[in-house]
Amino acid sequence: MIRFENVTKRYRGTARPALDDIDFEVERGEFVFLVGASGSGKSSCLRLMMREDTPTDGRVLVLGRDTRTLSDRRTPYFRRNIGTVFQDFRLLPTKTVGQNISFALKVIGRSRAFIKSAVPEALERVGLEGMAKRMPHELSGGEQQRIAIARAIVNRPQIVLADEPTGNLDPTTSVEIMRVLEAINAAGTTVVMATHEAGFVDKMQRRVIELREGRLVRDEQHGRYGDTSAVGTLRPEAEKGASALAARTAALEVQREVADRGVATGVVAAAAEAVAAPAASADEPGPTQRPAEEPVAEEPRVDESTAAEAEVDEAQAADEASPRSTSIPQVEVDVDELGMAERLGIERRGDDEVGPTS
Repeated sequence: MIRFENVTKRYRGTARPALDDIDFEVERGEFVFLVGASGSGKSSCLRLMMREDTPTDGRVLVLGRDTRTLSDRRTPYFRRNIGTVFQDFRLLPTKTVGQNISFALKVIGRSRAFIKSAVPEALERVGLEGMAKRMPHELSGGEQQRIAIARAIVNRPQIVLADEPTGNLDPTTSVEIMRVLEAINAAGTTVVMATHEAGFVDKMQRRVIELREGRLVRDEQHGRYGDTSAVGTLRPEAEKGASALAARTAALEVQREVADRGVATGVVAAAAEAVAAPAASADEPGPTQRPAEEPVAEEPRVDESTAAEAEVDEAQAADEASPRSTSIPQVEVDVDELGMAERLGIERRGDDEVGPTS
């Protein structure tokens, strides 16, 4: 069906070949995964199968035809037996679903009768029957990929080549697409799929061809994706001093809230005192006035509250005479109300427990 015979592919301006002495064969009706890191040569293999490229050395035979000896004029006829599915769907946005699927059939001159029967059949095979008149923008990503698969199989090809068909889809939709491809393969179509999805490869247990830097390193029946230990993880690493910085930030936030509440409390208290205090009348003795009828010789009794008010007046006068201070009023603050314990990670614990800041 598909055979690579000592195939090497070099591109201009690159020191290392994209494919280096590749040799394998895919039998009719197989489901084959091409796996490997980006740049390992998977897409180059698919392009050679479709005759978008020809090998620098060696031979690529597809459906019994040597792609190097195939003329450009005969290439479109050769490709009629190969369906292709890409990562980015490649649907025509101004055409309906039915028109997208039938477009290729019209280009190759298929009859109206064939198109009329083939399009609904292809939609049914991908689970989208009755959606021929919908527009691509009205569909989800998974539905658009199903339309792309329907377009690939509408001409009933012998081979389907899929290049990362689940790359733009969420996991649930990706599983649905894999089931569609599996059903197509079960009907007798050969499927070759390039993928990075290790989960699908491990679960389906089909043939796996692994490439690494352009070389074939593994060809295994009922294989798994392979070693993923070299794939980096996104696990965050602890940063030195991060806990102390977080605690300091939380403490500064609490200090700012304390300051704001203290200033607000002082202003409100001063206003309340001014409103509540009765205005001093002219005939009523103030705290520093002596009554007219009081004998001068007698030493006046000083009330404790009056003395305290006098001390406060003197302190305020001294404060006004001195430069303005930027000190923050000290007020009683409910720590639980501000959530300080939670921010600093020092929730109330039992007497036997030791908190992180003890």
